Amino acid sequence: MTTSTALALGVAAAAANLAGAFAVTRSARFGLRFIETVVAFAAGFMLALAFVGAVPVALAKHPAQGAVVILLGYLLVHLSQHTVTPHFHFGEETHAVSHEASLAALIGLLLHTFFDGVAIASGFQVDVRLGVLFFLGILLHKLPEGVTISSLVLASGESPRRAILSAGLLGAATILGVLLTARVGFLVEYGLALSAGVTIYVGASNLVPEFQAKRGWRLPLAFFAGAGMFLALKALLGSLLA
Repeated sequence: MTTSTALALGVAAAAANLAGAFAVTRSARFGLRFIETVVAFAAGFMLALAFVGAVPVALAKHPAQGAVVILLGYLLVHLSQHTVTPHFHFGEETHAVSHEASLAALIGLLLHTFFDGVAIASGFQVDVRLGVLFFLGILLHKLPEGVTISSLVLASGESPRRAILSAGLLGAATILGVLLTARVGFLVEYGLALSAGVTIYVGASNLVPEFQAKRGWRLPLAFFAGAGMFLALKALLGSLLA
């Protein structure tokens, strides 16, 4: 039951990638202010999810190796997104980029979105509540993720069809992550720890830098609201599913 639920939620998360791409290619403009606000809220939610929800469980399961695998998850995403990728940031791309840069960003995001699926499935392996919280955290950044890759593809001169296809590949990687988690021994054992490291990276190193230098209270409030929302939902799910 939990496997089928994880798969269904993985498909829903993948659909949010496509929704972001359709918004860009069909000019259904959300506006940069809206995207920034979603990114800030998602950052707060995901960091609370990692530190309060995932890390303690991962360390309890593997006290010796868990911390190393959490670090490995963090390093893998940094390698794929900011070492081998020359041009990457979350949100709408407003400047022309090379075809190579958009392709590199797609490759980097594929690893990230694969671990989105691993996170959902790993959460459900531990507890339905943790699986639901992982799904919500991933869903929050899936729309900006779809906006990111589709706008990069368009900025490189490719067609809207290619932009939507790229977002679809990200969604497919998420679904693949869900499917493989129960079938690959390393992911069964360490999927949650890897997901914790990836979640910390996405929240702290991908999303927070997108808004932390901007003035005003709107984005900091959205960030703190995201963390508060996680804590509130964790308490609510704890009471409903206890």
